[in-house]
Amino acid sequence: MNCPTCDKPSKRFGKDRKGNQRYRCLTCGKTFSEPKIKMLDNMILAEGKALAVLSHLVEGCSVRSTERLTGVHRDTILDLLTLAGRKCKALSESLIKDIPVQDVECDEMWAYIGMKARTKAKKVATENDDSIGDAWTFTAIERHSKLILAWHLGHRDYTNTAIFTEKIDRATKGDFQITTDGFAPYRDAVGFILGGRTDFAQLIKIYANNPETETRYSPAQCTGCKKKVIHGRPDMERVGTSRIERHNLSVRMETRRFTRLTNAFSKKWEKHYAALALYFAYYNFCRMHKSLRCTPAMAAGITKHLWTLKDLLLNATGV
Repeated sequence: MNCPTCDKPSKRFGKDRKGNQRYRCLTCGKTFSEPKIKMLDNMILAEGKALAVLSHLVEGCSVRSTERLTGVHRDTILDLLTLAGRKCKALSESLIKDIPVQDVECDEMWAYIGMKARTKAKKVATENDDSIGDAWTFTAIERHSKLILAWHLGHRDYTNTAIFTEKIDRATKGDFQITTDGFAPYRDAVGFILGGRTDFAQLIKIYANNPETETRYSPAQCTGCKKKVIHGRPDMERVGTSRIERHNLSVRMETRRFTRLTNAFSKKWEKHYAALALYFAYYNFCRMHKSLRCTPAMAAGITKHLWTLKDLLLNATGV
């Protein structure tokens, strides 16, 4: 290790009262401690408490219940969530890129921030605020490794679909087959951005229109589906969205902000974004997948062992 003052070689020089290794410069004689990586940057919170808070959040606890379980104030919990989300977003972007893939499935998941779009339309004060209202989470999963290749939080329109497709482009390399639902903007976005190296098909579901049997939040009855080739030569036997649909269920069960008919929905866009960044990084690197018997990152060859939440934050430091 070199001296931070004169950048000359140094040697070990005992330890301080906390057990940290000390060094002494062979040139200037100054002593210094080995720099310690701070998991939480400058945030004043015990690491054990911080890891307990994040463990509860990624397992579906709300902010208030996490406050009761850990004794950490809700404002501190939200600050920690923002910090962890920023770190996890940077880590995912640095590690999940140029991944060789074979089959990719895409879907969008609905939630809302502050209030639903129908309620927002009735209030003049919020009508021009894009951070309030319906929020759609676009996700792309690799069929075999179950790795979340890319995700995007935005509105369900062509612009956000194109941004999401560009993220898929950065995360993957080589030729592959991609399947989406029947959302029309995918056809142009995938064609323009990924068209040269993809075989693209859509799985279009057909729903019955019977208002008498529909109840609040109940999905319409699916009477069938059809597979449609958009471009390339996709293998129709591999066309499907069952993996990404199953992952949507995991998100709703393990992220409290997606639970319907409660008051746990997100109130701010940045907190919702941070919660998603934390969950997707935890899912890829820390959560053991039951069918794979390893994490998706291990199955994709990105990491070699199971990460803990502490490993996740330490690896994200300095990215």
